[in-house]
Amino acid sequence: MSVGRIIETPDCVEEGATWLAATCPRMAWAMEQTGPLPLRRRPDGFAQLLSAIVSQQVSVASANAIWKRLRDAKLTGPRKIMWATDDDLRAVGLSRQKIRYARALAEARIDYKVLRDASNEEVMAVLTEVPGIGVWTAEIYAMFSLGRADVIAPGDLALQEAARILYDLPKRPTDKELRQMAEAWSPWRSVAARVLWAYYRVAKEREGIR
Repeated sequence: MSVGRIIETPDCVEEGATWLAATCPRMAWAMEQTGPLPLRRRPDGFAQLLSAIVSQQVSVASANAIWKRLRDAKLTGPRKIMWATDDDLRAVGLSRQKIRYARALAEARIDYKVLRDASNEEVMAVLTEVPGIGVWTAEIYAMFSLGRADVIAPGDLALQEAARILYDLPKRPTDKELRQMAEAWSPWRSVAARVLWAYYRVAKEREGIR
């Protein structure tokens, strides 16, 4: 299967946004509220996935602090993780479970360059085989580290809530329901996700929730 469109620049995001606005009036209305959408491209590779593991179930501030300690200790590469002792990794703030996940990621020996040309399905299959890398993390990696234009993360609660508000749904859509809704946004599902995340922030600020 082909990789499909890759989002490389703000112009790519704008192209997707224009298509979505022409296809769906509610998406067009949401974008009027949000203004220009962010590019959100990130590097790919081991460190990006290790950072995702570090961020699981902790606050943004805690995740940033742990990641800084990992960087300062030069523990962001697979060989360094494998050579480090559990005490070394605990000292920078990793829990026992996250140490296990970090080691599993290092031992997986993923060829990140090959992933750049793999289909979305292959990317998901390779990443979710690693303990600690779930579907949501793999989808986020595909969207932002690989720039895939037609991936969404329907398990994301903010996306579900934004879809509920924007489409005036009686309740928050499930992962499966949002995945079905997102078929209408193909081939620009990752741009639709950017719209929904941006709209979520606007909607919650209106409700007085920050």
